[in-house]
Amino acid sequence: MTATPQKKIVVFDYGFGNVRSAERALARAGADVEITRDYDKAMNADGLLVPGVGAFASCMQGLKEARGDWIVGRRLSGGRPVMGICVGMQILFARGIEHGIESEGLDEWPGVVEPLKAEVVPHMGWNTVDAAQGSQLFAGLDTDERYYFVHSYAVQKWDLEVHNPNLRAPKVTWATYGEPFVAAVENGALWATQFHPEKSGDAGAQLLKNWISVL
Repeated sequence: MTATPQKKIVVFDYGFGNVRSAERALARAGADVEITRDYDKAMNADGLLVPGVGAFASCMQGLKEARGDWIVGRRLSGGRPVMGICVGMQILFARGIEHGIESEGLDEWPGVVEPLKAEVVPHMGWNTVDAAQGSQLFAGLDTDERYYFVHSYAVQKWDLEVHNPNLRAPKVTWATYGEPFVAAVENGALWATQFHPEKSGDAGAQLLKNWISVL
């Protein structure tokens, strides 16, 4: 019997993400993983993972300097899977506002990344989510599973509406810290999580397996 080949995933290395922990988690989930910013490798991989930590504006600048904005756009235009994590999710939205300064994102989704409205910020630690109905990302996971968050900003309003009955509406998962915010999105080839699946134990490992399974 011929073994099923491993899915090839590139963790995009643009200087703003926990690339080693993401690499280890994806490898444990069964993928063939490489950390690189090489254009051809990033374009040809079965899946591209975009991590992110720090400030929205800095991540966007780093991504552009590495041509990551162009790579993400080209992959998605061809239906090639991309997943963003933490600030790697935030920069997929239209804009980010930090310290009163507004920065442009990749604008794959409308929406604004804004400061969390909570008594204690950052939101650091474990939290549950309200997974979207029919979610593939959270398939097989219990509703009371907890995921690891570290962030001070989030999208608190989902602005994208789909009126064409022939198009699938994005699946949006929410969490609450002070107020509800977007915790994950599944939208065709583009998936993303505000939390860190690579730091979320067995639940995060299953979530990454779920992503790999659809590549």
